[in-house]
Amino acid sequence: MHRVFSHRGFEIHVRLAEASPGLYDAFFQIKGGVHVGVIDELGAETKLRKGPFGPQKAFLSAQEAGQTAIDAVIGEDES
Repeated sequence: MHRVFSHRGFEIHVRLAEASPGLYDAFFQIKGGVHVGVIDELGAETKLRKGPFGPQKAFLSAQEAGQTAIDAVIGEDES
């Protein structure tokens, strides 16, 4: 399963891989945006720890992790 979320001009691509029936490992990858250095730093696909998760929790956790990564690199005050 795959979904794309937007955050501060970037796309957070979330992919779920079934680990066992009904439980998924979650991965996120940052793409797009005008801050090329951020993509260089965050562009690799990253697997979330503490999984596997149910599908809703997996998508939400990966989206939040992607948002946090973007905010950490470009700063929370910048829009």
